[in-house]
Amino acid sequence: MTKISPEIEENMQGEVIFPVSADVSFASDGFPKYKLGPDNQILEEPKEDNKGPSLKEVVEQETMQLSDQHKRLSVRDLACKFDKNLTAAAKLAEEAKLREVASLEGHVLLKKLRDALESLRGRMAGRNKEDVEKAISMVEALAVKLTQNEGELIQEKFEVKKLANFLKQASEDAKKLVNQEKSFACAEIESARAVVQRIGEALDEEERDAQNSKNQAADVEELVEEVQEARRIKLLHQPSKVMDMEHELRALRNQIREKSIVSVKLQKELAKSKRAEQNKSAPYVLDGSETLGSSLQLKPRSDGSPPLSKCSVQWYRVSSEGSQHEVISGADKTFYAPEPFDVGRVLQVDIVSNGQKVSVTTSGPIEPAAGLASHVENLLRKSSFEFSVVISQMNGQDHASHSVHVFNVGKMRIKLCRGWITKAREIYSMSMLLCGVRTNSNTAAKSLFWQPRKGLSFVLTFNSERDRNAAIMLARKYAYDCNGVILAGPEDQA
Repeated sequence: MTKISPEIEENMQGEVIFPVSADVSFASDGFPKYKLGPDNQILEEPKEDNKGPSLKEVVEQETMQLSDQHKRLSVRDLACKFDKNLTAAAKLAEEAKLREVASLEGHVLLKKLRDALESLRGRMAGRNKEDVEKAISMVEALAVKLTQNEGELIQEKFEVKKLANFLKQASEDAKKLVNQEKSFACAEIESARAVVQRIGEALDEEERDAQNSKNQAADVEELVEEVQEARRIKLLHQPSKVMDMEHELRALRNQIREKSIVSVKLQKELAKSKRAEQNKSAPYVLDGSETLGSSLQLKPRSDGSPPLSKCSVQWYRVSSEGSQHEVISGADKTFYAPEPFDVGRVLQVDIVSNGQKVSVTTSGPIEPAAGLASHVENLLRKSSFEFSVVISQMNGQDHASHSVHVFNVGKMRIKLCRGWITKAREIYSMSMLLCGVRTNSNTAAKSLFWQPRKGLSFVLTFNSERDRNAAIMLARKYAYDCNGVILAGPEDQA
């Protein structure tokens, strides 16, 4: 199933939802001065000169603010976020339809081809007739394979349709909720506006009846109650419901992300099963664990398979998607020990015999060694680290002495020595090569190839596979981070 792009999620997170409302704020010196007496009665105080804005101006200002807030209550942008996800699902459905049309055309072509071969079979005799019958059987096999592919396409189309229906329902629910909240907000604003209008009318009446002290006290009390009611309405109209919708949106995005992860896992499992089916028909098989630190050996599947001694062999690194093939220079034997560069990639070996090529791949990407990454992280905290090694070859020739040497990997250089005697010491440079050994050997998983400079090379054997892989990873990390150099094997694509 096609994975949904994470760009939709990033665009939705980047948009901002403006707050819906704010508190009503009146100038405190815009109301008549009063205080409470016995039995909570309001007592008058002498009037003082008020240099602030009048109450009428404050009411007009609050009315304008409410009008601006009403204009900002358009929340269609919130519903548009669901529409974007729905559009992405529709595109996936269109892709599935195109693939279905292509499959139908394939069936039509196969049927026409089979009919043509059937007509030829009736007119042929002898060996030509047998060839036609073989061709008909091959066409039928292709039709069966195409039918299987159609089954996979139908399942993928069902998943896409299910996701599209889910997003469509979520979009409709979101639109309903947005319209409902918008109507509630508009009703509350209209109510607050009516309250403010009543306050203005009360103020006008208070100014006309300012000389009547008894009526003035009652009007002030009513005015205070209305102001408090207006503030209560404004406080109730908070963006909490919009925040709830944001949480729901975040939950939907998490669900889409989980669906994408499951889709990627299913695609990897499907590719793994396809590789396994292809390997079943090959006359050779790979023996060994498909993890870093192990060794893989190419063996005949049966006694009838052509002997490997008469075949040419070449190993490749293949990306997990199968789009990139990289030749592993020097890996032309039936035995190969994966190195850190191979982690996360599929290994493929091509066998050529009598002009015919057969390919065998690992069932999945090479897995990392357990605990190796944390071990390398601990080693990186030091300025250098020493490994015990034995020199197996020097400049392509077997080394007679099997004495133990020290392979020192530092931040600026690599050093090989035995006691006070230094075999090689070179800083990281473009001419330095470092990779796993790519020859038939029982100790290939413990050995590496190191060329400190042109004209000088070593094959070093470590005490364990873990030390060998840790030394390669440590040296490549130091070379790239501190010196900008990528250490690889001969003719490798850095």
